[in-house]
Amino acid sequence: MARAGLTADRLTRAGADLADELGFERVTVSELARRFDVKVASLYSHVKSSQDLKTRIALLALEELADRAADALAGRAGKDALTALADVYRDYAREHPGRYAAARYRLDPETAAASAGVRHAHLTRAVLRGYDLTEPDRTHAVRLLGSVFHGYVSLEAEGGFSHSAPDTQETWSRVLDALDALLRNWPAP
Repeated sequence: MARAGLTADRLTRAGADLADELGFERVTVSELARRFDVKVASLYSHVKSSQDLKTRIALLALEELADRAADALAGRAGKDALTALADVYRDYAREHPGRYAAARYRLDPETAAASAGVRHAHLTRAVLRGYDLTEPDRTHAVRLLGSVFHGYVSLEAEGGFSHSAPDTQETWSRVLDALDALLRNWPAP
């Protein structure tokens, strides 16, 4: 019998909080059971395994990020939209480091296709409408933006820029200026 008050959604959200506290890689059904002071077996009526729990957290993180991005992009275009999208990823990673890591969790193709990850691609493509790109360059640009955003955010989170000047915000702004210039002047094949 399921313990009163425990649901898959509640466990997923608690797992996401746990990921932000301890790191996504340390999230397990056992650790979650300790948090709720219940036996591990009582959670298996809600989640199948630690992998299932991590998948649920990843889906939650992708949804949260997509919602934030959609709100931030409303009514924006060009560099303003590019900056808004980039800042959503950076801010989310700072506020929710475990969830941000979860958003990078490898999902099976069927789950990925049904996830908010698809919205991320659509939102990035919406930003790129402000630039004169056609396929396949638009797809190359989507990949470039994802790589730069994730790379910068990851290096910053790991302290990779903390040992030198200038301030990381100044660098972030210059990176976004450079991306905007590149997107406006995309090289011909």
